[in-house]
Amino acid sequence: MFSIFKKKKVVSHIRLTGVIGNVGKFRQGIEYSGQEDIIKKAFSVKKALAVAITINSPGGSPVQSHLIYKFIREQAKKNKKKVIIFTEDVAASGGYLIACSGDEIYANSSSIIGSIGVISASFGFKNLIEKIGVERRVYTAGKNKSTLDPFLDEKEEDINRLKNIQLELHQDFIDVVEESRGSKLNKQNDIELFSGEFWTGKKAKELGLIDGLGNADQILREKFGDEVEIKKFGKPKGWLAKKLSSSQDHADKLISILEERSIWHRYGL
Repeated sequence: MFSIFKKKKVVSHIRLTGVIGNVGKFRQGIEYSGQEDIIKKAFSVKKALAVAITINSPGGSPVQSHLIYKFIREQAKKNKKKVIIFTEDVAASGGYLIACSGDEIYANSSSIIGSIGVISASFGFKNLIEKIGVERRVYTAGKNKSTLDPFLDEKEEDINRLKNIQLELHQDFIDVVEESRGSKLNKQNDIELFSGEFWTGKKAKELGLIDGLGNADQILREKFGDEVEIKKFGKPKGWLAKKLSSSQDHADKLISILEERSIWHRYGL
């Protein structure tokens, strides 16, 4: 007998968009402190069959990436919820690390996926200050306190110290990917998955970095039916933050935007 009280299927949905970490005063970035409550609320919906998370991020802070990844997995286990990840333009570096919190990962065929590596970039100004007649004066307690000072010559021991830190962070990233993707990873080819290289969604599927191609609306309706209710969770921007952002110093805002765009441009976006 047909019942008019048929139980409606619900899926919680979160969006994580932007550079991971602090991207400047009053600019939106993805940080654990700003996402904790949203993630918790999405997982606390008792009738939700799954939690869907859409990611559009070129990466950023490895610490914030790990914190968010770990918290999602903790909430999934605690609330017995399946996590389905959807990537948009890019899920690279820390963006892909967070994507690994999903039981399944989907992308567009043209999405940029991967960049499983660690990068550190800076400038050297030693010759510039000599040319303009500026004398550099630095006083420290602790012989390594001025490591990689951009106004001094690079020291081999400083570079090696930084490289060792990068190798440790890289191994942490690799461990997350291998734990998440397991036997799905296609290592039977000449492509080095953990070299820092990135691929299109189509290629990422062949490599086992994602499970399939498709957007959130399409995949969720295929899995749960056309009548599925997608309950969205987000953090609205408050009136005060909008007001302060609009009055932010133009030079500071420009620098913040340029720094953020430089990370996106790494992937041709």
